[in-house]
Amino acid sequence: MSGFIGGRSVSVSPSRPIQPPLHIGINAHLLSDEAGYRRAGIHQYIYQVLSHLPPDDDLRYTLYTRRAAEWAEHPTLRPVGTRLPTANRLARIAWEQAVWPVLARRDRLSLLHSMAFALPRLAPCPAVVTIYDLSFIEIPDSFPAAQRRYLMAETAHACRRAARLITISESGRRDLHRVYGAPLERIDVVRPGVGAAYRPLPAADVAAFRRQQGLPDTFLLHVGTLQPRKNILLLLEALARLNRPDVALVLVGGKGWAYGAIFERVAALGLTDRVRFAGYVADETLPLWYNAAAALVMPSLYEGFGLPVVEALACGTPVVAAGASSLPEAGGDVALYHDPRDPDELAARLAQALDDPAIAARARAAGPAHAARFSWAAAGQETAAVYRRAAESPSRSAR
Repeated sequence: MSGFIGGRSVSVSPSRPIQPPLHIGINAHLLSDEAGYRRAGIHQYIYQVLSHLPPDDDLRYTLYTRRAAEWAEHPTLRPVGTRLPTANRLARIAWEQAVWPVLARRDRLSLLHSMAFALPRLAPCPAVVTIYDLSFIEIPDSFPAAQRRYLMAETAHACRRAARLITISESGRRDLHRVYGAPLERIDVVRPGVGAAYRPLPAADVAAFRRQQGLPDTFLLHVGTLQPRKNILLLLEALARLNRPDVALVLVGGKGWAYGAIFERVAALGLTDRVRFAGYVADETLPLWYNAAAALVMPSLYEGFGLPVVEALACGTPVVAAGASSLPEAGGDVALYHDPRDPDELAARLAQALDDPAIAARARAAGPAHAARFSWAAAGQETAAVYRRAAESPSRSAR
């Protein structure tokens, strides 16, 4: 026999009651309204996963965000805004801990999904929490003390109480198990994807972009927020030791925190004429930056995933990355790797990427195929699968 739920025709077994859709409430207050470093990284992951959640009669989504108008026409998500200024960290924490549990009861949620670390202490239903990385544990000096303590406490609480945990790499999954003791069977990996815009572009378009930006013919590219974890000081040391005065370095990314030492090191090493700070650039221009570069360099001490590595390879651009944390997962056997503490080894890898035609040929041939393994559509499907697993898990209600 058949019946109707919310205007949709569904098949109904005469011997089983109709099951209502699983109602999932998603906290997306970290989505940023401003151009800058806050629109990189976590913002991109949240936005893309939300955009690719699959329509399903058995899943119903309510999206809690200060950007409700942007999602008003979305076919799958019902957006709910707030008057609290949750761009402010303290206001966002207040919303997460005090307001969200009330809304969850009002909206009769079946499941909460916190898309960034924090699970309400008074959560009235099971929850999924996304943990992007443990850089605040692995590199504690890279974080302001108050922020580090907050992230440590919230992650520990999530590991104790969440029905399921999501990480964005297998490396992150192992870290969460090692540091917090979260059972591996309760941790799911949902890797980021790469958009179709990231691809090899026509040489004429790239040349025009290079002229428009005033870029040299040969430059190395770094994409990432200016902060200590990105290991830019080591990159500057390697550039100074690279015997290629014609090669420039372009740093694309907004100012994060503790970035003053980067500018000081550029001056101290006499690299002022060879290092360009491009600042935050719009997402739509990033494929051109990758295509114009001789190589992408990502010497990070620690990454949850390292999406610029995959984006560059999708464009057929050689990549030199630190052989640390999740970066080998992102680069596979196409990227070149170095010790993140050794500027001489990084300089040698940069020289190899610049001077060995076989490296560039391999990136052009194998890079796009490798990057095609990472899909935002797959990330959306995998996230929906996590919701189903969480709903079937024994209750771990927050207390």
